[in-house]
Amino acid sequence: MNIKLILICGLLICKVASAATPPKRYTLASPNGKLQFNVLIDDSITYSVSLKDQMVIAPSVISMTLENQVLGKSADIQKIREKKSRDQIKPLYGKEAALNNAFNELLIDFQGQYAITFRAYNDGLAYRFITHIADTIKVMAERADFNLPGTPQVIFPETDNFTAWEVPYVTYNKLALIPDGKKAITPTLFAYPESGLKVVIAESDLFDYPGMYVLKDNGKMTGLWSHYPLKTVMGSWGDFVSVVKERSGFIAKTYGERSFPWRVIIATDDDKTLLNNQLIYKLATPSKISNTSWIKPGKAAWEWWHDALLPGAAIPSGMPNRNTALYNYYVDFAAENHFEYLMIDAGWSDNYNLLKVNPKLDVRGVIQRAASKHVGVFLWCVASTLMKDLEGQLDFLKSIGAAGIKVDFIDRDDQLAIQWFEQIARAAAKRNLMVNFHGCSKPTGLQRTYPNIVNYEAVRGAECSKWDYSANPDHHLLIPFIRMLAGPMDYTPGSMRNSSKETFKPVDPGLPSTQGTRCHELAMFVIFDQPLAMLCDSPVEYEKYPDVLKFLSAVPTVFDETRVLDAQVGAYALMAKRYQNKWFVGAMTNWNERTLQLDFSFLPAGKNYQVNLYTDAGSTNASDYHYQTMSVNSQTKIKLPLAKGGGAVAYINIE
Repeated sequence: MNIKLILICGLLICKVASAATPPKRYTLASPNGKLQFNVLIDDSITYSVSLKDQMVIAPSVISMTLENQVLGKSADIQKIREKKSRDQIKPLYGKEAALNNAFNELLIDFQGQYAITFRAYNDGLAYRFITHIADTIKVMAERADFNLPGTPQVIFPETDNFTAWEVPYVTYNKLALIPDGKKAITPTLFAYPESGLKVVIAESDLFDYPGMYVLKDNGKMTGLWSHYPLKTVMGSWGDFVSVVKERSGFIAKTYGERSFPWRVIIATDDDKTLLNNQLIYKLATPSKISNTSWIKPGKAAWEWWHDALLPGAAIPSGMPNRNTALYNYYVDFAAENHFEYLMIDAGWSDNYNLLKVNPKLDVRGVIQRAASKHVGVFLWCVASTLMKDLEGQLDFLKSIGAAGIKVDFIDRDDQLAIQWFEQIARAAAKRNLMVNFHGCSKPTGLQRTYPNIVNYEAVRGAECSKWDYSANPDHHLLIPFIRMLAGPMDYTPGSMRNSSKETFKPVDPGLPSTQGTRCHELAMFVIFDQPLAMLCDSPVEYEKYPDVLKFLSAVPTVFDETRVLDAQVGAYALMAKRYQNKWFVGAMTNWNERTLQLDFSFLPAGKNYQVNLYTDAGSTNASDYHYQTMSVNSQTKIKLPLAKGGGAVAYINIE
């Protein structure tokens, strides 16, 4: 009886002691103190986020479920470590020569061989799970809740599947209006019009793990991931896309000693900061390529968008005539206008075997001729074809002199597909080949780890002008604030057939046009991040406009300094970017006409400079523009009248 009493008393004491153990709370602030992580460790792990003491993410649960363990459930803290960084990142290329990499970090080790890192930057916050398990593990599920307080407006890149990233944005005036079960690709933006607050959900440093979506579930936003493929077949476009037919009950099978992707929250009350926020890049793994001297961003002539048509040229053109003479014409055009590359799209080889080259095209000869004129050549290929014999196909591409590859139709972001991205980038880097991913999921910083990745599509771009009305100025004033946060985007601007909202009609096949003015189109070369920039239109169209060619020849694709002069999400953007001793200015508006003020105070003081200025003509013809030169200095301010769907560009040599 005494023993029973002692045991009962002991159990009661343990229960009382356990119940009395208080939750553990931790606070992590950004270096400037404006952003704050609040972490609560209790039966579950929750976090919240505030900006200037305003809650932007309400308490939200995070966890990761393995086969026999839930990371984050009844968490037992083993160790707390804090870290500060105040260093710089010097990208190989981009829109800044150096990035401020200041952050504060909290690393919490838990019993059960796992940890969570929380990190706070001035430009956003992030957390990630880390496991220390010396064996292969299966991740059955991950929970990443993002509880947005209040009733934010949502700009939702909505998708019904796990296979498309070239989607239009759907705007819901209130989060509650999104039906449960709807999902969106990331980045996804939540806006509070009353305060000007913007919150963006995204991810970074994605390796060997599926990509994250956001799902409306029971009235709240939470992360969603595609499950691991068990069976794939060739299907979809041309029966050469790897299509998932059966999935497993887990999302990833991976090595247990690893870091998982960062879950990223960007919060700001200044729209301008979104145009130069590079948090996803900063969070990514640094470069794994030691010698990068062969990686050269640049502009590329390209035939696909305009169906290889050269009206008035002395040679046969069009898709049926994609032969040696045609591509030599593009090579000469690129060389004469100081474009670094030619992109040869689908049709130069068999879609299922790259070694079976189109007999009408001496591709090796074209590449050799291009090299003699200092023009490199990118070659298009199907991802599934490439992956059948990655090493052998890349050896062949290298042997014929290709500078890079355009890899198309991955069209997935489950774990196996994400492995493809790294495998292709790594194998290409070994052969000094650059990569442009097309038909792909959004970037998550892999271009920092493998800077031979010089662009990603994952955007509803100019190609859609051939089929529908979705690639329009309203869309153009969303993607730089949202999609571009993830990384560069291969929008493929440069159309010389420009249409108003009333006159535009899709054209395919043939010579398509785009919505917005000529200057709106030119401004994309300044505002959009595109280290490898396609010029979508026909060489004969550009040659009609020497003033336009002068700008396109001058504008670079990477920069040393970026200034966002004025901006509003979905409405307009005005930016100035410097490369070496030249400044370039771009302005764009949505379908609303407006006047912006261009303040030249970014120029060095004490000297006058000549500016080359391109502005909307204000006529009913969207292709009309005014070109003029004028003298300015750092005190000069001018008005830029932008037409509906309009724009403006300028460049200034400050030598």
